[in-house]
Amino acid sequence: MLERLKPKLYVDSIFYLDLEQLKKLNVKGFIIDIDNTLVEWEEKTASERVKTWLRNLEIEGFKVCLVSNNTEDRVVKFNEELKLPAIHRAVKPRVSAFNKAMELMGTTPETTAVIGDQLFTDVLGGNRLDLFTILVIPLGNQELTWTKFVRKIEKVVLKRVLH
Repeated sequence: MLERLKPKLYVDSIFYLDLEQLKKLNVKGFIIDIDNTLVEWEEKTASERVKTWLRNLEIEGFKVCLVSNNTEDRVVKFNEELKLPAIHRAVKPRVSAFNKAMELMGTTPETTAVIGDQLFTDVLGGNRLDLFTILVIPLGNQELTWTKFVRKIEKVVLKRVLH
């Protein structure tokens, strides 16, 4: 079970990803979480740095789909300017949203990476489909009460799966 929680890659943030290395691994599309992955929880819009990074992904030939467990209002508002394919209320780690994202991007499990900040949603969901999973350190501490509780468990599990 712990193998399902082990990310293929663990980095400080999206800005530390080596896109050339990911290309060599045949990654063609990214399923990307929003809250505490791209922006702090409930931040309304992407920063200029995040917008530039997302545009660069497309320039480099990658497809992108935002996949969030948050509400439609939250995801639509965040995505207003970005205009990326996006899925709200994804119910990660269930695989249906991951499959839909790959369908929207025209990618396969062998060519898709997941980027997120949570082991029990992003990493577990991606690993259930054998996607290339990338865990980032959460950007902020403001979260739902349930998520704060889960973070405590994540810390323990993360120490075990990374060593």
